[in-house]
Amino acid sequence: MDIDRITLNPAVMGGKPCIRGLRVTVGTLLGLMAEGVGRDRILSAYPYLEPEDLDAALAYAAWRLEEREETLTAA
Repeated sequence: MDIDRITLNPAVMGGKPCIRGLRVTVGTLLGLMAEGVGRDRILSAYPYLEPEDLDAALAYAAWRLEEREETLTAA
């Protein structure tokens, strides 16, 4: 996964995962794709994005869903 395209910066979009430091969140792109908006339409609406950015957003979301949080207990 090319996570270099996903950036987390508290000063940009409240620290939400963004594409290459731009003010386009992974959540925005995932929402558009989930609504059935085609890749070409997304890329034309955001001309500064690249096809690899959409791939990175999907890969990042899949990676995050694979993570588990476990409660640690004192020994």
